[in-house]
Formats: sequence, C-alpha cells, structure tokens
Amino acid sequence: MYNFLISGGIALIAIIIIFIAAGSSAWWWAILVGLILFGASFLLISRVIMKKILEIMETANRDIQAQRVDKAIRELKEAFKYGKWQMYVDGQINSQIGMIYFLKRDFSTAFPYLEKSFAKNWVSMGMLAVTYMKRNKRDKMKETFEKAVQWSPKESLLWALYAYCWTECDDIGQAKAVLERGLKKLPGDEKLKANMESLEETKKMKMKVYGEMWLQFHLERQGVVMKQQMAAMGGMKRRVVRR
Repeated sequence: MYNFLISGGIALIAIIIIFIAAGSSAWWWAILVGLILFGASFLLISRVIMKKILEIMETANRDIQAQRVDKAIRELKEAFKYGKWQMYVDGQINSQIGMIYFLKRDFSTAFPYLEKSFAKNWVSMGMLAVTYMKRNKRDKMKETFEKAVQWSPKESLLWALYAYCWTECDDIGQAKAVLERGLKKLPGDEKLKANMESLEETKKMKMKVYGEMWLQFHLERQGVVMKQQMAAMGGMKRRVVRR
C-alpha cells in the first residue's frame, strides 16, 4: 500500500536525520518524531485519496439516478487505481459495482464483484449470500451471512434475510436460531418478533414490512413485485384525483 510505504519512508528519514544530528542518546526523541510524522502523513494522504474516491462515487450516483448505469460503472472502475494507495478501496468499489449489477438482475456479472466486496457493506454481503443460496452452496451462504452479521449486528433486515434464506433451504430450525440471535442483538425489534411468531405458527416470514430494502434482494416473485408497484401507482392516482 503506497500510503503506508510513503508515510513509513518519511518517518524513517526523520529518525535517521535526528540520529545523525543528535546522536544515539536521542533515540526516544527520534522515534517519537518519526511516529508523529508517520501518523500525520498517513492521515493527510488518506484524506486526499478518499476525497478523490468520494468525488467519483458522487458522479456515479448522479449517473445512476439519470439511468446512465453503464457510465456509472465505468466511472466506479476508475477508482480501482486508488486501491494501491488506500486500504479497503477495492472492496468498497467492488461492493458498489456488484450491487448495481445485482439490482439490474445481471447476477452472473455481479457475482465476481460481490465475492470481493467489503465485509462491512451488509447489503452487498447479503446479495452475495443470496447468490450462494440460489447456487445451492449453503456452507458459503452461511459463511457470508456470518461475516455480515459480525460487522453489522444491528441491521434488522440482515438478520431477517439470513433467516429467510434458511427457510428457502427448508431448514426452519436454522431460521429460528438466526432470529433468536438477531433478537439478542436487537431486543424489542417488532419485525424480527413478528417473523419469529410466523415461523412458530408454521407460516411464511413477513418480509414486505421491510419495503424497498427487501425488494432489492430479488427474492419476491416478479409477479408479486409488479402487483405491488401497480398498487402503489394506483394509490398515487387516487391521491391526485382527490386533490
């Protein structure tokens, strides 16, 4: 990582200069100055790099909103050049690109990006886990979800999605166990409680309560999604008429 190497080089040069100028008796002073310079230079370079990456992401987001998805992806890929400068950049960019392809339902193209996604991005990790489930790779699905809940334990939808995928694998016991763990992290969460009650009553989980965030994982049948969209449009028309 260039940032680490450059900052380390600056610190080392400062230590050597102080040793030569003041002698070995000033070793503690040399190390202190070196550490301060390392921290300051590392922070400065990090800020510059992250500013450039945020600018790229903001431009890409504007293009996505304008339905210029392919252009947004090309712009995001430009940010890979900063991966050698800053830790976790590649993972964050892979997460963003993978999510875009997944939302487009281009699952095969999304997969390699999601595989390299940032573990703290629970949405991209959830999409990756769903992909593993659809490919009948339960061990990989579980491994991915476990990594996601480790980094994002306070996300109600993540726990519900994890449990739902177990129900899709016909393992209600695992689904209940996941919801129990989720309720320990989020005591009082009404959505998780309602889903636990549904499973105990041998009913399907109620995922629609999570709204659009749930639909992005493409686990609802297309017909159901279209009906929801048509109902929403009908509601908008009625409100306009009443006005």
